[in-house]
Amino acid sequence: MLFFMVTGEAPPPALPAPVPVDESLIARIGQNDMEAFEQLYRLTERPVHALVLSILRDPNDACDVVQETYLKVRAAAHLYRPQGKPLAWIFTIAKNLAHSHLRRQSRTDISDVPALEDDLRFSYVSDPTDRMVLTSALKILGEEEREILLLHAVSGFLHREIASALGLPLSTVLSRYHRALKKLKTFLTGSEVSL
Repeated sequence: MLFFMVTGEAPPPALPAPVPVDESLIARIGQNDMEAFEQLYRLTERPVHALVLSILRDPNDACDVVQETYLKVRAAAHLYRPQGKPLAWIFTIAKNLAHSHLRRQSRTDISDVPALEDDLRFSYVSDPTDRMVLTSALKILGEEEREILLLHAVSGFLHREIASALGLPLSTVLSRYHRALKKLKTFLTGSEVSL
């Protein structure tokens, strides 16, 4: 998908628009309503996974942190105060857990991860060349650029929804999104693009 966005070729069919999250789901989860928890998970798992993956860049670690996020959401749902942005609340939990995971990992890592292991992180991409390009492309983007790009390209969020969820001005989201696309285009085509 990123390749199509950068090169201007026709992308595959668009993903369905994200469904807004009803705050009453969180209140129901706080009362141990497992049906509400399952519904919240189905509505939000994909964007939460994209956000966590953009931070960790490792699908296995991302899955662990996403699971931990939903356990935390379930445990803290009774403390949630309606603010009109339940997805932003979930994103905050996910980002905090992802950053905690990175801190724990940096304390336990004795040596740098070999470059070949980076290629193995995207084991869900079957073509080795695509895996290498994906790994390299994500490395050239800043953390926030990756988050915005993945939330838009992978999860199908609109820019204003991303701005609201991340607590950023719409102009900042648009600017970082377009900067990320320019960086990717430069990387993938090898041409000079001024930033």
